[in-house]
Amino acid sequence: MDRKIVEFRLGSTDISAIRFGISPGHELVHAVRAVLRPQSVPLHWGWFRTLRNEQMGEGFRLMAVISGVDGYMPDFLTTDPAGDMTPEQELERLRQVPDERLRADLQKMVIRSSGDRQREIRQLIADPTRARAAIVEAWQEVWEALLDPVWPQMLRLLRADIGVRARRISDAGLADMIATLHSTVTWHNDAVRVQLPHYEASVDCGGTGLLLVPSVMATRRCFVLDEPPTHPTIFYPAHGISETWHRPAADVLDALTALLGSARARLVVELQQPLSTSECARLTGLAASTASHHLAVLRNAGLVDSRRAGTRVLHTRTPLSEALAGGR
Repeated sequence: MDRKIVEFRLGSTDISAIRFGISPGHELVHAVRAVLRPQSVPLHWGWFRTLRNEQMGEGFRLMAVISGVDGYMPDFLTTDPAGDMTPEQELERLRQVPDERLRADLQKMVIRSSGDRQREIRQLIADPTRARAAIVEAWQEVWEALLDPVWPQMLRLLRADIGVRARRISDAGLADMIATLHSTVTWHNDAVRVQLPHYEASVDCGGTGLLLVPSVMATRRCFVLDEPPTHPTIFYPAHGISETWHRPAADVLDALTALLGSARARLVVELQQPLSTSECARLTGLAASTASHHLAVLRNAGLVDSRRAGTRVLHTRTPLSEALAGGR
């Protein structure tokens, strides 16, 4: 397959404004696409088994019409991701989408569709007030059916990924971290480049920086936002996604306990952020000497990274440990 390049050109101000975000809207669109094409996303098959056919009602049908199965999706569905973006905030932004932006994004879907689907999108464009209300209602209905039950698990995975990337920056630098986002992402001179199947562009970030957004639902490749008024954005597959990602935290702890033993499993679960030995001991109910012993075993196994910070030694999970914990 011929690959094209989207290039995000960075000035010094942009480099200082590279940041991470979370996008419930992006996750919801790709959840819809996953249901439409389950054969393409085997890592979500366990999650599929938790869904019921009656959940795929009129709201799901409308979301499928406007988002399609792959490629471009209306930009207004993803807005501007932020580090603390909640589903409620995403939905409120959707309610505020201007008519012209809604029409422009849906027009892009018209040229990517045909037949009954194309006619329905044209009808939405003709009455943006009605279209916005219908899309908001569909978004909320589909969110409650597909993602609301597993959003805590997803949020832990997304935050864990961001934590791993932030540590990578401190260890190896920003360019090295960018290169680990995905095999299709590279840093070349003063630009971040993303290989895409069917789209190319050269974007001057213009001092607004670059948003990096991990995704649980989009596991196969990267996606981008590159047209104003959205901020330049790269969506990339998050670390640690396995076919059991949807399981509650208690199930993960049980599985880790069977693998590592109770004390070490609890340490891995608690190390969602850098913690000192005494903090690890307090959170797990262990003596400090016992916690120190277990941390040393986990460190030797490549599951914990330990480094001195002033008078304290701080322990964090490694990417391997993040994957085992499923972001918990």
